[in-house]
Amino acid sequence: MIEKRKTSIIILTYNNLVYNQICIDSIRKYTKENTYEIIVVDNNSTDGTREWLKEQKDIVAILNDENVGFPKGCNIGIAASGKKNDILFLNNDTVVTPRWLDNLKACIYSNDKVGATASITNNCSNYQSVSVPYIDVKDMIPFAEANNISNSDKWEEKVRLVAFCMLIKRDVLNKIGIMDERFTPGNFEDDDLCMRIIEAGYKMMLCNDSFIHHFGSSSFSKDYIKFSNVLSTNRKKLEDKWGFNSNVGSTVKFDIIERINEPKDKQLNILEFDCGLGATLLKLKYKYPNAKIYGIETNDCIARLGKKMLELMTDDFEGNYSMSFEKDKSNFFDYIILGNRLQQSKDPWTLLNEVKRFLKPGGYIIATIPNVMHHSVIKELLSGSFMYNKTSILDRSDNKFFTLTDVYKIFDECGYTNPFIFHYYTELTPEDDKLLNNICSIVGKDMKGYFLSYEYVAKFQKSL
Repeated sequence: MIEKRKTSIIILTYNNLVYNQICIDSIRKYTKENTYEIIVVDNNSTDGTREWLKEQKDIVAILNDENVGFPKGCNIGIAASGKKNDILFLNNDTVVTPRWLDNLKACIYSNDKVGATASITNNCSNYQSVSVPYIDVKDMIPFAEANNISNSDKWEEKVRLVAFCMLIKRDVLNKIGIMDERFTPGNFEDDDLCMRIIEAGYKMMLCNDSFIHHFGSSSFSKDYIKFSNVLSTNRKKLEDKWGFNSNVGSTVKFDIIERINEPKDKQLNILEFDCGLGATLLKLKYKYPNAKIYGIETNDCIARLGKKMLELMTDDFEGNYSMSFEKDKSNFFDYIILGNRLQQSKDPWTLLNEVKRFLKPGGYIIATIPNVMHHSVIKELLSGSFMYNKTSILDRSDNKFFTLTDVYKIFDECGYTNPFIFHYYTELTPEDDKLLNNICSIVGKDMKGYFLSYEYVAKFQKSL
C-alpha cells in the first residue's frame, strides 16, 4: 500500500526562484523515483520562476495569470493531481532530506485512523520545530540522516498540523473536501482542514522521525502590516465557522507538563479541566505512552471535536461535583490538572475538597494561579484602576484572587500536603524596580519577592 500509492507533492510559488530551485532539487535527490509527482502552481511570478518551470520536464507546472492565494492555488494543484494519489502540501522555502517522505508514509499507513502526517523542522509554529546543531543548511544532512530513522515511538498525535509539509491520504481528502477558499490569500486554511480531519474521525500525527529544513521567509512576512491584517481577518473567519479560537484550543501548557516527572513507562491516569481540544493531554500521552488521558471541556464547539480524540466529559464538574465518565473515577487519577479553574471558581474551597475524592492517595493536583500581588496589578491599583486589559495577568473570568500566602493556605485548609510552588517571572524595567523599592520601603525589603512572580504553578499532593 505504501509503495504503490503515489504522492502528489503540491508546491505554490510566487517569486523566490532560488528557493524554488533548492526545494525541488532536494525532492529529486532525497525522494524515491516513481513514488511521487511534483505539481507546481505559480501565482504569477515575475523573477524568472515561470521560465525556469517551463524547462523542467519532471514537473507539472500550472502558471496562473494572477496571484490566486494559497488555498485556491492548492486546490488547483489537487485538481491536477493523479486521482488516486495522496496529497502532500509543501512550502517552496523548504529543503527535504533522506527518508523524509518514506517516514511520513510509514506513519500514515500504520493505522486506518491516521488521516494526516507532518514533518518536524527548524522553523515552525505549533510546536513542530526542534533545535538543530547546524548553522548553515549545507551542514544539515548529517543531522537529518541521524534523525530520520523510522520509529513509531516518535509519532506524536496532534490536534492540528501546519501545512508547510503535510501529507493527507487521498481517501480522507475525498471525504472532507479541499481547501476552503474563504481563507484566501492564506492563513488558517490548514487549521480549518485539520478540524475537518478530526471531525471525520481521523488522527493527525507529527512525525518526529521526519525532519526537513524550513527557511521560513514566506512572502506574507515581507509586508508585516498586510500580513497582520490578513491574520486577524482569517482568525475571525475560523472562529465564526467553528465557534472557537483554534490557537487557544490547541495550546500546549508546558508550565503544567514540566511539573509532571514520572518514569516514561509508568501507567498514569491524568485528568485536565478545561482541556480545549486536548493538546496538553496528547503531549503528556506522547511523553508517557501508557498514560490514559481524560478531559473536561464545557465549550460545546470545542468539545464536539475533542470527543473525537479523548475521553471527554462536557458537564461542568462544579454543577454537581461528579464525574460522568463511564466508570466511577473515585481514587482513580494520578494527576488532576485544574489549570485556571481555581481562580475562576465561585467556591474554590469546595472545588479542592470535592476534586480530592477522585485523586489516588499520593496523587497530585496542579493549578496555574496568577499572582494578584504582581507589580503590574499593584501599579494599576495605585493608578486607580482594577479593570483588566489585554496585557493584564488577570482575566475577566476570575472570581477569586490569590497571593502566594493565600495559595499555601487554601491547599492546606483543604487537606493537601507536600507543596511545590513554581514561580514565573518577567524582567523588571528600571521604572518598575524603582516603584517596588519605594513600596518595599514601607512594607519591608523582604517583601519584594512577592511582587515579582506573575504566575504560580502549584503542585500539591493528596495524603497517602
